[in-house]
Amino acid sequence: MFLPQQDEMKFSRAPENGTAVTEFILEGFSGLDQRLQLLLSLIFLLMYLTTVTGNATIIFLVSVDHNLQTPMYFFISNLAFLEIWFTSSTSIKLVLTLGSGRSMISPSSCFAQSYFYFALGCTEFILLVVMSFDRYVAVCQPLRYAAIMKPRLCIHLVVAAWVISFTLFSCHLVLLCRLTFCGSNKIHHFFCDNSSLFKLSCSDTSLLWKIDSVFSSFFILGSLCLTLAFYMCILCCILHLPAASGRNKAVTTCSSHLTTLAIVYGSCIALYVCPLEDVSLKTNRIVALLNTVLYPFLNPFIYSLRNKAVILALKKAIFRTKTLLFPSL
Repeated sequence: MFLPQQDEMKFSRAPENGTAVTEFILEGFSGLDQRLQLLLSLIFLLMYLTTVTGNATIIFLVSVDHNLQTPMYFFISNLAFLEIWFTSSTSIKLVLTLGSGRSMISPSSCFAQSYFYFALGCTEFILLVVMSFDRYVAVCQPLRYAAIMKPRLCIHLVVAAWVISFTLFSCHLVLLCRLTFCGSNKIHHFFCDNSSLFKLSCSDTSLLWKIDSVFSSFFILGSLCLTLAFYMCILCCILHLPAASGRNKAVTTCSSHLTTLAIVYGSCIALYVCPLEDVSLKTNRIVALLNTVLYPFLNPFIYSLRNKAVILALKKAIFRTKTLLFPSL
């Protein structure tokens, strides 16, 4: 059952800054009919549960099946783990907002959501570069693959991706928490996007805008250039493969990765690198949904669940579970 939308701003008195905002209102889908909001809530809930289940299945299969314990699937399982937390950072609040009509969020929760969304997003960009490097070595230097992609190196690359992103955005979070909000508390989005918070703040946000611009250019465009460079090298190697079967296998493996790149980088460039002033808020939210809801939902299917090795591992796991639970059958 829907609760009435809370449109009044809540304020508290701050000693030096006059009136300070104590709660924000997420207005991403507030203009929709209540029945449509409930329908969207159910759809996003099903997509979220599917996302978590699919990615958790990948993590489980990679951890228990010896045939999947290779560098490629190690990186895919780490990406699956990341996607669970990335979509959770926005989807849970989105579902609750649409389902209950309560769109209020405290500043601390809003800052935390923004922090995890951007830190996890940047971790994903680095992981995509690492995965493209892994495919480059596998296709272009197959005889040296085992010598280069050692387990220790794989672990170091993954740990570095997480540590770099979360450390850099910890500094960004400190600056964000120091902002003062003393005007409107209405965020015209379904999650706490940085740009929305900057526009609401009555503090000087010029430094944060510059930091965001640098981060966007460095992480998004930098990682995209590196990833495309690796895939250009892969394409050149594929064209020189003597056997058609080898070319087909390499193309199949890389095509799923390229699908991922199109969705992730396309949406992020549109949102953060080259945002268009004349694009409506509705269009902006739709693009954001591609990044926060659709891609994590498609990730298990793009990377693994259509892969023969993963399907075989899944069948083995189901058979073992069935034998364990129903030994007489």
